[in-house]
Amino acid sequence: MVGVRGRWWPGFVALSAIWGASFALIKVAVEAGVPPVWVAAWRCLLGAAALWAILAVRREAVPRDPAVWGHSAVAAVLLNAVPFVLFSYGETRVSSVLAGVLNAATPLFTMIFALAVVPGEPRPGPRRLAGLALGFAGVLTVLGVWHGFGGATAGGAAGAAGASGGGAGAVAGGLACLAATCCYGAGFAYLRRHLATRPQSATALSAVQITCGGAQLAVAAPLAAGAPHWPGLGAAAALLVLGALGTGVGYILNLELVRTAGTAVAAAVTYATPLWATAIGALLLAEPVGWNTLAGGLAVIAAVALTRPPAAGGGGGPAVRWGRRARQPVG
Repeated sequence: MVGVRGRWWPGFVALSAIWGASFALIKVAVEAGVPPVWVAAWRCLLGAAALWAILAVRREAVPRDPAVWGHSAVAAVLLNAVPFVLFSYGETRVSSVLAGVLNAATPLFTMIFALAVVPGEPRPGPRRLAGLALGFAGVLTVLGVWHGFGGATAGGAAGAAGASGGGAGAVAGGLACLAATCCYGAGFAYLRRHLATRPQSATALSAVQITCGGAQLAVAAPLAAGAPHWPGLGAAAALLVLGALGTGVGYILNLELVRTAGTAVAAAVTYATPLWATAIGALLLAEPVGWNTLAGGLAVIAAVALTRPPAAGGGGGPAVRWGRRARQPVG
């Protein structure tokens, strides 16, 4: 038993670090002048290439059902194309620390959308409702709403979005990141309703979905931002790691974590990701970390813990099947 428990720790730490670092990698790319829509496009295209390579190595079948591709295309809009652009745009105006902390609100939005669209979703009790209220308060704290939305940044008015400009621009960036987490919530609910029970493997479904996202952005990016350009070695390396590792290999790590430790442990990555994002942004990018970011982030993490339903059977049953087949990276 000790051996089984010990095996999931390396994957847990690696996955939370990869997804936490994705916000710093986005920041490196946008500060090098890569347009947000191209950051999102390269992220999907490189992630899809990594997943198709893994499929080829594993010799897994490519899904051919038109319904799978159709639902995957919708899921790609909600989970890849739109939120990846929103996070990239947001980080042109706010720090990677703030983006990473706001991303922790994803499970809260997921619960809200699941209640709205997933048949049979359990109604929230007092504990989960309290978690929603706490999460909302935490998000407002991170945004620094007492400044009247005029000075809300990662570190209050003085934190100025990682030198990207404060005031209305900073709050616009924060709200863009929050809108991205809202898209994630809607996307996970859509996956749960339309793709969770499909017989294909999680890797195959992910490859199809991210390929659809890459195709959507490959069309949109040139129209919105013109042809791509060489951003420099540092930004190119950041995009390569962001796509191939964060959007490609990261998903495989998540899948293995679900299989070896169960969904309860896999879901706990949500708690660790903002900690990595904060540490990496502060230490490597010298981004400011205000008290409201720390306090609000802790409130959001506590809210996620309150809103999570209890795991059935120690992390087995339908929850594990859902985690194997349809869970996607949110970093």
